[in-house]
Amino acid sequence: MDFGLSEDQLLFKTSLRRFLDTECPTTRVRTVMESDDGHDPALWRALAAMGVAGLMIPEAHGGAGLELLDAALAAEELGRACTPGPFLAATMAAVAFASCDDEALRGRWLPRLASGDTLLTVALPERLGDVDPETPATRVEGGALTGEKSLVPAAAVAEALVVSATDADGPGLWIVERAAPGVEVTALKGTDMTRRVDRVRFAGAPATKLAAGRAAAARVRDAGLVLLAADAYGGSMRCVEMTRDYALTREQFGRTIASFQGVKHQLADLVTDLEPACSLWWYAAHAFDHIQDRAERHAALAKAHLADLYDRAIRTAIELHGGIGFTWEFDLHLWFRRAMFDRAFLGEAAYHRARAADLGGW
Repeated sequence: MDFGLSEDQLLFKTSLRRFLDTECPTTRVRTVMESDDGHDPALWRALAAMGVAGLMIPEAHGGAGLELLDAALAAEELGRACTPGPFLAATMAAVAFASCDDEALRGRWLPRLASGDTLLTVALPERLGDVDPETPATRVEGGALTGEKSLVPAAAVAEALVVSATDADGPGLWIVERAAPGVEVTALKGTDMTRRVDRVRFAGAPATKLAAGRAAAARVRDAGLVLLAADAYGGSMRCVEMTRDYALTREQFGRTIASFQGVKHQLADLVTDLEPACSLWWYAAHAFDHIQDRAERHAALAKAHLADLYDRAIRTAIELHGGIGFTWEFDLHLWFRRAMFDRAFLGEAAYHRARAADLGGW
């Protein structure tokens, strides 16, 4: 049995990498991340034209109708390039619509999301450190949503938000337009300037039910965990590549530092840890669509392991670069910031390891 990627998937990855290498060098990353809202509409529309925005949106609504593995492959390349923008938020929102039975809602939002003409995001955590989307305190009564969500990605530039909340029938997902009365968005200062997060307060905001039940929010969270794992993998490999290239040119004592055993061993250890980890998030993405009774546990494992590896990869890379590695002028700090986001968003590694142990009956 072939456990590799298909020719179409490999072609998509290659095409996306070439596009990002050309159209999103670190000079553009810096320009976007230092802008007021951290969003480049032209870049997002170009990515949407390549199909990135609609990977998990059904073909009937203008998307590609693909699976989480395909979206995770895009996340890997976007993480490798440290691409700024709302990909994580938009893809999680697309996953939320998979639980929606209202064709009118799907027809209103999904085609424009796939084309890049609009942005949607998801609002799950309610406080810093609160990572359980299945028991929200945010409430809906009579179609009006009240509560607060923290760490909402791209809320300031999204047209609408998919919000986890509870009504008389229990937890579920609702969609709320950002411009609706009773919605207040406050920007938060995050370390990763390529993916902005906001605090959103709802004071009786009009909300439309998207999906009922705990499972809908859990599926959105699990998709986010796999996408973060893939982003972490792509970023980690880029850190290794940058450090390898630097070590081959940086000289000390008349020799390139790549010839020093201590440098070679650290890079070799990273590669031997990272290469097998690829199969971990591939499997988690595959399980999301095909082995759903294992999906939750493997999403937690993938996120925990890859976020830890990313943290180790960027710290090793900075150490091997020496003092230049942590300066604002040198690009490596962009991936350091990204690694911090991937580690913290939707829960730290220790939390998800404990979840995986519980889900495995340990």
